[in-house]
Amino acid sequence: MTMNSTGRPTTPSGGETMSDIQTVSGSRGLMQHEDLIFETGCTNKTGVDLPAPKGLKNRLGGVARKRSTELPGLSEPETMRHYVRLSQKNYAIDLGLFPLGSCTMKHNPRLNEKVARMPGFADIHPLQPQYTVQGALELIDQLAGWLKKLTGMPAVAMSPKAGAHGEFCGMMAIRRAIIARGEIETRTRVLVPASAHGTNPATAVQCGFKVDEIKADKRGRVDMEDFKAKLETSDDIAGIMLTNPNTCGLFETDIREIAELIHQAGGYFYCDGANFNAIMGRVRPGDLGIDAMHINLHKTFSTPHGGGGPGAGPTVLSDALADYAPVPFVIHDEDGYKLVEEAEGEGEEAFGRLCAFHGQMGMFTRALTYMLSHGADGLKQAAEDAVLNANYIQARMKTVMTPAFDGYCMHEALFSDAFTADNVGTLDISKALIDEGYHPMTMYFPLVVHGAMLIEPTETESRAELDRFCDSLEAIAERAKAGDESLKGAPYLAPMRRLDETQAARKPVLRWYKPEPEKIAAE
Repeated sequence: MTMNSTGRPTTPSGGETMSDIQTVSGSRGLMQHEDLIFETGCTNKTGVDLPAPKGLKNRLGGVARKRSTELPGLSEPETMRHYVRLSQKNYAIDLGLFPLGSCTMKHNPRLNEKVARMPGFADIHPLQPQYTVQGALELIDQLAGWLKKLTGMPAVAMSPKAGAHGEFCGMMAIRRAIIARGEIETRTRVLVPASAHGTNPATAVQCGFKVDEIKADKRGRVDMEDFKAKLETSDDIAGIMLTNPNTCGLFETDIREIAELIHQAGGYFYCDGANFNAIMGRVRPGDLGIDAMHINLHKTFSTPHGGGGPGAGPTVLSDALADYAPVPFVIHDEDGYKLVEEAEGEGEEAFGRLCAFHGQMGMFTRALTYMLSHGADGLKQAAEDAVLNANYIQARMKTVMTPAFDGYCMHEALFSDAFTADNVGTLDISKALIDEGYHPMTMYFPLVVHGAMLIEPTETESRAELDRFCDSLEAIAERAKAGDESLKGAPYLAPMRRLDETQAARKPVLRWYKPEPEKIAAE
């Protein structure tokens, strides 16, 4: 048989491992070595020649630059190679499974990107006359309709630009409702579960409330006895901020009772919708007694999460809070679509304005494209597949790792470090995953689980990719169980070895200094 059909040996004949092999260039196969741009570029050259401007008077006066900025100059091919080589050192969702729990790092369909780049959406300006952007306003209105339908809520504020911004919107609406009742001086306490995202208590404090933490029970859910005890003095209760499914990847089975009790106490129910991707099309938050909930368009509906781009956190509101939604918002009549931009007239009950304009158009466009391409049945299946994939990982890994809680999970599987030897911990397992070609899972969060490892595969992944990931994690877990000391040095194959992260955080080196000539000569 030929070499093409039989393949080549993949292990070096001498038995060396990849980490033993040293190269003169510093590159390792297709992984090219790359120095800092300051080390490769020259300050006295540029890849572009521009003629000096003529007839222009210098208006900088005494603040004109007196010396070179010493920025590196590169030719076009040098520039291209520099950034391509850097890109190869970065993990990406287009490269492989991205197991970051609580982040929903799913594939972003290219159709979404194509639609977002259509000139009619990409080239408009927020200060254009409204009659020139009727299509964009219609899109916002249509997206709002989908969000209200999916959540069973009568109103939605579209302008919040991120999850925490959406939380702020919901809590400000609650604050405005309490003001309207004349109780803002007395209703100052907000209940927050111990497993909540850190932004929840921060948002409550930002809105002028005091935070009272609710314990988690042995099932990883709200401790109902502790919750009820907090309500015994209910005159100062403003509301509760609860994530469902929660940060342990579990559905809060007592959520209807929680809603009923918080309403009886005179408070409002804010739900963190960061994990809505696990229940969309299956459960409507409005049916659970929720008064406000933000939705991360940049996770649930696939727009880039963690990619450096903008986010969007529309906030749905119940009948009790709908009138207090912030301006601007879109309305539709026989004359077309228009924005209500002032807190007067149709917007007189609004708690105010959250941002200069009306939200993130690119996120709206991508999210609606995702919804229309999937359809109602497709969104439901996406949620079901996300839950199925997480439970598959939990089922495969529970024989070698320790699930944090009994029973099925929702969209993410949570493990503790109870299975590891004393000399090996969560950090070592995560670093070893890098050598296997994976970004580590979320570590040490939520805080209610010791040595937490939170894994969210999303609905994007096939069974083959899940098995490939589980095979790698299983092998590492077996080594951790046996106390393999080599894990303490991982990663071995990454461009950078393990760093002193404490020192890197406390004393970061943020500036490059040109080496002194005498030191170079000495070397």
